[in-house]
Amino acid sequence: LKNLVLCIILLCVSSEFQTVEVQHGDEVTLQCSNISTYPTQTDWFRVVNKTKPSCVSSMYGSDSEASFCHGFRNRNFNMSSNISFVFLQIKRVDLSDAGLYFCGLYISGHTVISNAVELRIEEEPSGTTNLIIIALGGLTGLLTLVVVILVLKIWKSQKGENMTSDNLNYAALNFQKKTKGSCRPVTQREQEPHVVYAATR
Repeated sequence: LKNLVLCIILLCVSSEFQTVEVQHGDEVTLQCSNISTYPTQTDWFRVVNKTKPSCVSSMYGSDSEASFCHGFRNRNFNMSSNISFVFLQIKRVDLSDAGLYFCGLYISGHTVISNAVELRIEEEPSGTTNLIIIALGGLTGLLTLVVVILVLKIWKSQKGENMTSDNLNYAALNFQKKTKGSCRPVTQREQEPHVVYAATR
């Protein structure tokens, strides 16, 4: 019956829970509001895949030592509280630590749920994934270098064509006057050179 009540309360607050994402092996501290104005028993619970809540830890007030439930003993969990918040610290988080965490405070004969926090664990990249990332990075750098080289070649080629088109090309043509009734050869002085200039663009 207690689990059923907790599930109903959890459904009411599930739309308002926070989400915390950490890397596998990191350290994380979850917190919920301490809504009690006097020392009381406080519990942390966890729900995985919408199953029934499982007890994580509990303590009375902020000065007592926390006790951990079955399955969470001798692990990297630490529970503490002050007048404002209740904390659950997890060292070296594992994939099995993922789930929806919430704390309950025993007030006036009832367990009151403060708020919920969803813990998501991101897996570390595998060795194959790292090799693929390195290979893609190297390929990207190589393609960038090839593009730069091609751009420089095109720029130099266009620059050379512009310089060639700006040069002035010319040719000297010699025209000889044709005289009637004379078969003697034309002397060098009688030749009139005509120079034709042509500029190409």
